[in-house]
Amino acid sequence: MQSIRFLVSGKVQGVYYRKFVSDALRRLGVQGYVRNLPDGRVEAVVRLYDEEEELPRILEILHRGSPLSEVEKVEYERLEEDDLLYDGFEIRY
Repeated sequence: MQSIRFLVSGKVQGVYYRKFVSDALRRLGVQGYVRNLPDGRVEAVVRLYDEEEELPRILEILHRGSPLSEVEKVEYERLEEDDLLYDGFEIRY
């Protein structure tokens, strides 16, 4: 099990990006959250059980985004420690 933090840049706030990502990742069955950051980016933290299979699918979803979004860049890093409790996938405020 591995947790990964994604940072998404571009036109990703105010365009239903978080809702799109939340719905898509719930359908994948992964756990974690997505939230807006004060600097205009969106952060998603996702717990993966099969990184080889799940990571490419998650990256595709984050790059595609909602119809009104314009994703410029998706960066990610593996988290060494993740003591957060997840109950599905949620939007955080």
